[in-house]
Amino acid sequence: MNRKILGLALPNIITNITVPLLGMVDMAIVGHLSSTHIGAITIGTSIFNLIYWNFGFLRMGTSGFTAQAYGANRWDEAVKTLIRACSIALSIAVTLLALQWPISLIVPIIFEGSSEVMRLALTYFFVRIWAAPATLGLYAIKGWFIGMQDSKTPMWIAIFLNCVNIVASLLFVLVLHWDIAGVALGTVLANYSGLALGLIFLRKRLKTPNIQSILNNPRNLIKESLHWQEMRRFFKVNGDIFLRTICLSAVFTFITAASGRISDEVLAIDALLLQFFTLFSYIMDGFAYAAEALVGRYIGSRQKRHLKLAVRLVLIWGLILTVFFTILYALFSNQFLHIFTSDNALIAAAGKYMFWVLAIPVCGFAAFLFDGIFVGATASRTMRNAMFVATAAFFLVYFGLKYIDINFIGRLTDHGWNNNLWTAFMVFLILRGLLQAIRVRKDIYSQAQ
Repeated sequence: MNRKILGLALPNIITNITVPLLGMVDMAIVGHLSSTHIGAITIGTSIFNLIYWNFGFLRMGTSGFTAQAYGANRWDEAVKTLIRACSIALSIAVTLLALQWPISLIVPIIFEGSSEVMRLALTYFFVRIWAAPATLGLYAIKGWFIGMQDSKTPMWIAIFLNCVNIVASLLFVLVLHWDIAGVALGTVLANYSGLALGLIFLRKRLKTPNIQSILNNPRNLIKESLHWQEMRRFFKVNGDIFLRTICLSAVFTFITAASGRISDEVLAIDALLLQFFTLFSYIMDGFAYAAEALVGRYIGSRQKRHLKLAVRLVLIWGLILTVFFTILYALFSNQFLHIFTSDNALIAAAGKYMFWVLAIPVCGFAAFLFDGIFVGATASRTMRNAMFVATAAFFLVYFGLKYIDINFIGRLTDHGWNNNLWTAFMVFLILRGLLQAIRVRKDIYSQAQ
């Protein structure tokens, strides 16, 4: 079982390391321009996190349904899941392109920053929004391949996509001097390049013998895939994931917005600190994606013993990674900060918050792994409810500490306000993992009876 977990997890880890590279490369490029550019790229990235995270069900729901179809040897259902996901992805992307101007008007209401920061952030937004069809299409394709127990194909797509992004962004910014618009354009070009490669791999996979025969009547297949009765369960599960992701987006958007309200310096500091969270989360998600594939597979094939073993071993691997990252961040956090910016004053200011960087792995590992376990089981209701409670706790803790500080302690420094924000964030992470952990027996193991 460990071999199966690592066989799925390691390619996913490589894939997920390349995912934050999109943001990290952008941050590293603009970080050497000015702190204003750091704030702008943070807000610009947060805009798309707010948009795209809400449609993360295109990957997660697709992965869970496909894995269960794979375990039950229902190749027709696996193909229908792909068709549904791609159709919804295209519809959402066209809607986003049509609504880009109204969306831009909402940005200054949600985020705060200097006029120059906001101008640069919107410049980034209006260029990168044109990557929506490719980005959402890749969500669906990636989820389908993971559900089909194939994590290597998404890995190659991600590596290729990020190589294009790095080369294009460096060319557009450092050679052509297109500033932040060049960074956004590099991301657009990279996403469409990745989509093109994904379609090539997809065409090859659909030609395998167990799937090829299903495609003899494509019109009828598409009609059956998009039939309301067939779509109903897909929308039910993905509706729960959608609501869950809205809460996730709300928390991260609030963190960026609250940081900006404290000061431009705190906005830049928290942007740097969140890179540590991003790196850890995407590597941990490599094992979460392995859990999605294996949990869905063993539920589909009704192998309860294998299901329980997979869950237990994934959690053990998560603990090992938690220890590793805590030590890594303790020893090399300063070196990581120098990758993202050459502003020594900013690095020194960020050093006051290194405790929170060390707390990230300990507080967050369970949340990531249980997300993968519950996605594979399509147990979306528990995921949604756990996120509702954790999100409510985040805001209660933050505003509760704010009330106490104002009424009983007095005016806090920027450092104090930001510590309140990070305290609430850690509570949020802990509750997500804890609330799902207590439901594993009832919501996961019971499905393999």
